[in-house]
Amino acid sequence: MLPDYAEYEQAAGLDWYSLDPNLTALLDRHLPDPEDRALAEEHVGRFGALVGGVIAPRAEVTDKHGPVLRRFDRWGEEVDEVVHHPNWTENKADLVRNGFVSLEALAGRPVPGVVTASVSYLVSQAETAIYCGLGMTSGAADIVERYAPAAARDDLLRRLRSLDPDQAWEGGMFLTERQGGSDVGANTTRAVQDGDEWLLSGEKHFCSNVDAEVFIVLARPDGAPAGGRGLATYIVPRILPDGSANGFRIKRLKPKLGTVGVPTGEVSLDGARAWLAGGSGALDTGAGAGSADAARDGRGLNRMMEMVNGSRFGVALMGLGIHRRSFLEAAIYAGRRSQFGSRIDSYPLVRETLVDMLVDLEAGMAATYECAAAARGAQDAESGRLVRRILVPLAKMRCTRMALWAASTGLEVLGGNGYMEDWPMARQLRDAQCHTIWEGTENILCIDVRRAMRGEQAHIALLARTEQALETGSGHKVLAGALDTVAASLRDTRQAISYLEGAPDDIALLQSRRFAELLADTVEGALLVEEAAWALDRNGDARKAAVARRFISRRLATPALRGITDPDRSVLDLFEPLVRYGAIDESDLAA
Repeated sequence: MLPDYAEYEQAAGLDWYSLDPNLTALLDRHLPDPEDRALAEEHVGRFGALVGGVIAPRAEVTDKHGPVLRRFDRWGEEVDEVVHHPNWTENKADLVRNGFVSLEALAGRPVPGVVTASVSYLVSQAETAIYCGLGMTSGAADIVERYAPAAARDDLLRRLRSLDPDQAWEGGMFLTERQGGSDVGANTTRAVQDGDEWLLSGEKHFCSNVDAEVFIVLARPDGAPAGGRGLATYIVPRILPDGSANGFRIKRLKPKLGTVGVPTGEVSLDGARAWLAGGSGALDTGAGAGSADAARDGRGLNRMMEMVNGSRFGVALMGLGIHRRSFLEAAIYAGRRSQFGSRIDSYPLVRETLVDMLVDLEAGMAATYECAAAARGAQDAESGRLVRRILVPLAKMRCTRMALWAASTGLEVLGGNGYMEDWPMARQLRDAQCHTIWEGTENILCIDVRRAMRGEQAHIALLARTEQALETGSGHKVLAGALDTVAASLRDTRQAISYLEGAPDDIALLQSRRFAELLADTVEGALLVEEAAWALDRNGDARKAAVARRFISRRLATPALRGITDPDRSVLDLFEPLVRYGAIDESDLAA
């Protein structure tokens, strides 16, 4: 069991991997190969100490000294330079050196998805803003690898995946425009073919990591139809090979509520030269002209969505990071703070609060790590792809919403101190609100879940995976009640699907949020049961069974009198092993 949280002053300065046995257990379960597990221990362990001990304290300063746009130099020449606090650049340099953008380059071998997810989860506990910039760099590198012209690809990838901060480039993504927002089909940025290049002109309204070197940009080729199918995806360098600006002007930086460190700006493109993602083309490389047919093949938005879906998964991890940090700060404070003659974590309502913060965190981690390891748990590669296709938007919806709740709840545990900017919780709350919006609001995510069901029948693979998870717990008496409840919820889910398939379109859309919540609850409950069965089989530990039972009773059961007469005392009697990850015997759980 972990030490008493009262031994710590605050979360910053600690080794966050050593304080997170649930993360250790997820790596143990998802990485059965000893070499993969050793790789995870080396790199995730290193990031736990780096992020908690070095990155996090700097991030508190960065948040108070955000980036500034320097429009002109002393000669009056327009430079559009974004000036950062040294802490921001030092944090980025440390993360680049330690392989955050390209862990495979550092490890010298392929890295399992759950390892990179774990590193991102740890970084997000310190600052989601810095993950935004470097996470988009990874996404931009993937697009470059697939679609950049051969003559330029290697040099771009070398820069985007460099482990040398002095050589490394960053990536960004420009989708939205003022008139479009989520409706990217309304975008008007224009692309005109010019020999071996395309020239982009238009206005982009929310451009995160705006001072990066390579951008992935949506634009409409001349002659392409209106709507989303008329858009194409382009790779746009900020600086041309001769060192001049590439038709690119930062109009202003956004005065954001949170995620202050990463600069988000409004950008004007005026003849910015670009490669087409999907055709062949060049900037001063002589590799041939980008294909007009490829620009208008109706799949340009799909190519951009490859990066968006990866970013959406990353935002789910950001939510988990904020949730975890909020719990840790609240647990430490509650252990140290005395009121009315006792530590406040001795009071029943505070105990319930902390337990439920942790239970919901572990449920979100179960779903998100299933996304990272979908190929391992699915029946085949295509089933794994479909599970990820529908579970990523569900995880993003659930984890970011719960992070906002956890940040608000954690702030309240700290009371008035939590509301002060010289304590760590105010920033968590400000940052958490951003992530319910980034890469799709809840409404957009619910519609995307519906799209995955109607267009690809992705729910069939996810429901099969859910049934598989439930089967693993069938031999454990302590899980019997939880299994029955999740199984009933799964039947409800199937009935809801049948109903929605025949419902009028406006009614199906109206109910899409309720359905997405039902599906997320059912899947998370089943995955927690699977984790609980694994822990029981491994060493007889029933802690995860207690977590699963608590989540399922709160999310999937309908107790009489709102649970007031429920005799379950687990949040009181099992508080210490639950929040400090101690072992629990099956006999300690109420029938």
